[in-house]
Amino acid sequence: MKLKFNGILVLLVVLMAQLTFAQERTVTGVVSDDAGMPIPGVSVLVKGTKSGAQTDFDGKYAIKAAPSQILLFSYIGMKTQSLAASSTVVNVTMIGTAVELEGVVVTALGIKREKKALGYATQQVSGDEVSDVKSSNFVNSLSGKIAGLDIKTSGNFGGSTQVVIRGNNSIAGNNQALFVVDGVPIDNGNSNGASQQSGRGGYDYGNAASDINPDDIESINVLKGAAATALYGSRASNGVVMIVLKKGRSRKGLGVTISSSLTLGNADKETLPKYQNKYGAGYGPYYDSADGYFNLADINGDGIDDLTTPFTEDASYGAAFDPSLLVYQWNSIYPQLTETFGKATPWVAGKNNPNSVWGTSSTAVNSVSLDGGTDKSSFRLGFTNLLAEGNLPNSNIKRNTITFSGSQDLSDKLTASASFNFIKADGKGRNGTGYSAGNVMQQFRQWNQMNVDFGAQKDAYFLTGDNITWNPNGPSNLKPIYSDNPYWTFYENYETDTRSRYFGNVALDNKITDWLSAMVRFSFDTYSELQEERINVGSSDVSSYYRRNSNVSEYNYDAMLNFNKDLTEKLNLEGNIGFNLRNNVRNSISAQTNGGLNLRSLYSLSNSVTPINAPLEYDSSSMVDGEYIRASLGYDGFAFLEGSYRSDRSSTLPKANNRFDYFSVSGSLVFSQLVDAPWLSFGKVRANYAEVGSATDPYNVFNTFNIGTPFNGTGIASNPGAQANLNLLPERQESYELGLEMSFLNRRVGFDVSYYNNQNINQITAIPLSTSTGYSQALLNAGTIENKGIEVQFNATPFKTTDFKWDLNLNWTQNKSLVVELLNGIENLQLASLQGGISINATPGQPYGTIRGSDFIYADNGQPIINQTGSASRIGTYQRTGSSNNVIGDINADWKAGLNNSFTYKNLNLSFLLDMQKGGDVFSLDTWYGYATGMYDFSAANNELGNPVRDIVTGTPGNYGANSGGVILPGVAPDGTTNTVRANANIYANAWGYARAPNKLHVYDAGYIKLREASLTYNFGAKTLDRLPFTTASLSIIGRNLWIIDKNTPYSDPEAGLSSGNVQGYQSGAYPSIREIGASLKLQF
Repeated sequence: MKLKFNGILVLLVVLMAQLTFAQERTVTGVVSDDAGMPIPGVSVLVKGTKSGAQTDFDGKYAIKAAPSQILLFSYIGMKTQSLAASSTVVNVTMIGTAVELEGVVVTALGIKREKKALGYATQQVSGDEVSDVKSSNFVNSLSGKIAGLDIKTSGNFGGSTQVVIRGNNSIAGNNQALFVVDGVPIDNGNSNGASQQSGRGGYDYGNAASDINPDDIESINVLKGAAATALYGSRASNGVVMIVLKKGRSRKGLGVTISSSLTLGNADKETLPKYQNKYGAGYGPYYDSADGYFNLADINGDGIDDLTTPFTEDASYGAAFDPSLLVYQWNSIYPQLTETFGKATPWVAGKNNPNSVWGTSSTAVNSVSLDGGTDKSSFRLGFTNLLAEGNLPNSNIKRNTITFSGSQDLSDKLTASASFNFIKADGKGRNGTGYSAGNVMQQFRQWNQMNVDFGAQKDAYFLTGDNITWNPNGPSNLKPIYSDNPYWTFYENYETDTRSRYFGNVALDNKITDWLSAMVRFSFDTYSELQEERINVGSSDVSSYYRRNSNVSEYNYDAMLNFNKDLTEKLNLEGNIGFNLRNNVRNSISAQTNGGLNLRSLYSLSNSVTPINAPLEYDSSSMVDGEYIRASLGYDGFAFLEGSYRSDRSSTLPKANNRFDYFSVSGSLVFSQLVDAPWLSFGKVRANYAEVGSATDPYNVFNTFNIGTPFNGTGIASNPGAQANLNLLPERQESYELGLEMSFLNRRVGFDVSYYNNQNINQITAIPLSTSTGYSQALLNAGTIENKGIEVQFNATPFKTTDFKWDLNLNWTQNKSLVVELLNGIENLQLASLQGGISINATPGQPYGTIRGSDFIYADNGQPIINQTGSASRIGTYQRTGSSNNVIGDINADWKAGLNNSFTYKNLNLSFLLDMQKGGDVFSLDTWYGYATGMYDFSAANNELGNPVRDIVTGTPGNYGANSGGVILPGVAPDGTTNTVRANANIYANAWGYARAPNKLHVYDAGYIKLREASLTYNFGAKTLDRLPFTTASLSIIGRNLWIIDKNTPYSDPEAGLSSGNVQGYQSGAYPSIREIGASLKLQF
């Protein structure tokens, strides 16, 4: 019986085995990427077994599996796919890195982390977000797309952009976010001169980060809080923009991607002045003619005085235009203008006003990239050419970019990788900025004669090649007094610049065990730059030639040990231990001619009228070494606790006290794994606390001498303006953050809310000193700034069918800035003193960046008081304070938001972004002066009686004549009753401009709603592609800065400014917004 039973048992086992093997069969297929190209080296595994295979060079595989089993397809840089082996042929399309490793982001030092494990806020966008609708500076394309990221463009052609995360953290230092590209820290500062940054004139040479090519960007992840950036230690307080560049992939054959775009741009008329066309040159009836509006001079040589325009006057409160009146104007006094010399012309408005100089810009971007590899190596090689022609004549930017990245498995455990980027950028004719004759918008917005035909100005320049200006000293002295012919400025007084940049890294990764690996890396970023500025002989300013050569380098040496160990089935420990050595080298030399140029149009230092002064030279080398450790303990994939510590030693700090420690602690709990709710897809709470820092610049510890030009062979040295400080400490940020992330309905709806509070202490600031000390200021740790705020990210897919999908993303940020204290009870620290009598300030108890100037005088009911008596030019105008030290504005926005909508129907996609800001103030020097010079339309409009405002005021208060001119301003009498007194508006000393108005009248709400960008894209379908040599193809119609839906700044773009830097909230000769429309084509094969 026992033998029979054993025999039956053996028979059953054999039968079961035969049935099992009968179910197994060979499954084959091809694994390809999203472009349809085969991928070699993909791991194919039967789930729950050790049975596996790998795709060959053609992407093919073969593996034995039963129909009920699951196949796992995995590949580095791709999302793991799970498919049933229900068929004998299973083909797989791997999802690429743009959406790879769902929930994985690149964090500080290039460490990839699961997003759910992070105890701090980050936000990631794909490279398409900045490359689909291109800007010459890719950073501008981030505006409105990331909560907490404040992008402030200058409006200048090729100009710089201020990139601030969670508010300004330093009173006088650098507030720009740190950019890190594939582990390479990138300097995003600008090299503009102090004069340019303070509004006194100069050129905006742009940010160095604009060298990054958007077509090469794979993803951008913004690390917002101190806990997110703590591993960067002494350079972490401003947040970090992590950029990952595209890499090659293992594939069969060579992948080729071609992208080409062309956009055309025109000035938005809503951001340009609207000029009046009724009155001509003059400040009022102050001149020689009988009516007081014209000068008298014998122009035609007949011995009789003729009517001439008041040539020196750059205003338009002159005589009313009269076609029957002949006047000798600017074109009658230049002998070179043979057709009009000595001839009077009708007194009429210029046929072409200043807006006529604005042409159509074009930006052409063409790029090609090659990528490929094997199962052990990969590479990508790219080239991009950008050619931008400005809206103003003789302006262009050319930029060529070459990128290379590659990796090679040297063994099963050792991998070498390298990246190299070369950028050659050349600029010409960048626009002048600020209050300067080199900025044509100064005359176009502030000082002008509306009788001037700027088309004739253009013709005069091209006919003669001379500075035939409308603003000479007079008939007998044709030298310009204030303003040059704008075309002379464009073609003679222009700048050129060139920059050659190299950045990249070389790295070795060694997988020591399955849980321990090591990495060593060398990264570099170095560029050399030449800037040249010209003012030709015959200009209103003294002729000159200026040149500046500079070299900037940063070298980083990193060694890192990475561990990721499962301590138990549910407990995981991962982290890093590392060392970083950073060396920053900077040198520059600048020189300028002295006393003018001898020979016209020869721009050389040797063409100086008098010997040049000694050039200004700067040379520094600073080093920081840092050691750090980070560890994260995770429990069962839903609870995480993380801590980091870094110690930095800086050569720019006092030797005896140059090492400082920084740390962070954070935690997150994925509570959705503890809640059984079908409607809840994901839920996480997080919290963190961190302390990070910001070191000081070189030469701020020891006093050094400034070396001047020798006198009679004797060297000259002097103290610098600022006294150094042997006891200087680095700035330090103490930060905490709370956050909540949730998504619902299979992730159709989700949000991420963060609250943060940053205390920035030990502010390194130049404090004013009595000149009796031998210094004008001293560098001290002198204050504390607080930033606190709320960030909201909301995403939804409100509607989705087989053919149609609507995606919506909203970012909203509110940051509150406060200067908590300054050293020793200092009541105010002036950050910048600007033209127009206003200043930008840091004041305890006030937000960072308050605007100070003259204010209204207010009645008890809070309304501005109007002068009820006084001279003809004062009655009816606002009373204003005698002091310019009143807080009249705040540069900080109340909140900022971005709303992106994407509608996809089959192969067609329509996307558009609304960018919004509420509040924030800006002072306009353009209206401060321009409203007094009578060029704007309202200054020649009719009043509420239907009469021209420039007519004489007739009658008396309460009994004005029906034909009375002038205006009644909104406000009250000193007793609080509504104002009924009429102000004269017929001369420059009117109620609106600098002569009578307070600064406060020209502080405007800088809020806006903009249609920032839009695109309509058609992706060619499979049937079409089958007939073409391409694997993917798309055609797009694109637009940028298409529509300012709402704004409060008159005649200008509320975002326009001087440049990046801490001086914001100020417009002087502001440039208009450029509306760009174009098309782009992308092909892959």
